[in-house]
Amino acid sequence: MTIATKGFPSRSPVRYSELRPELRSGDLLLCSGTGTFSRMIQAASDSVWSHVAFVMRLDAIDRVMVLESLEPLGVRTVPLRKYVEDYDSCGNPYPGRLAVARHDEFEKKADGRALRRLGRFAVDLFGYPYDRSEVARIAARILASKLRSPRLPVRTVRRDREYICSEYVWECYKSLGIGIEYNPLGFIAPADFAKAKGLRLQAVVELG
Repeated sequence: MTIATKGFPSRSPVRYSELRPELRSGDLLLCSGTGTFSRMIQAASDSVWSHVAFVMRLDAIDRVMVLESLEPLGVRTVPLRKYVEDYDSCGNPYPGRLAVARHDEFEKKADGRALRRLGRFAVDLFGYPYDRSEVARIAARILASKLRSPRLPVRTVRRDREYICSEYVWECYKSLGIGIEYNPLGFIAPADFAKAKGLRLQAVVELG
């Protein structure tokens, strides 16, 4: 089942305890948040999706981690269980809805050596700041595209040492040779992952 950008998937949610054994390194966590900043991203990208991250299994220590770039903290990792049960460190789950998706190409590309390379690449970016200004730029590009000709030229992709969530995951996937197509206006947003060719919905996650 492919993933829509306008509406959240209608599939029945799965308890984390049931989903956990099925999760694989590289699975994408797509979030539809209800907070103010999440709403800004949804409005900027004209989508239900506000955040994207990816899963890394650390079976040696019995943990399933989420690797992400989060406003205002930047690039970091937390256990996926924290999203489900204690996102705010006050006993409350993530304020919104979560879905897990899998890219058809990931396991073909990520053998043992490549997966270790991905892990090193992703961890080496820990601590890099969140690029909050990119969200404003995305909104401005979309607004400009609506006010002008729909046949706008592709914008130059901007590279720096700050990352919104989708830029971080894009770079990590790129390190494996998996390309997620940029929006023609020159940005990558959670919605662009949701609609990517080869991405399949695995589950909607039950929270709490």
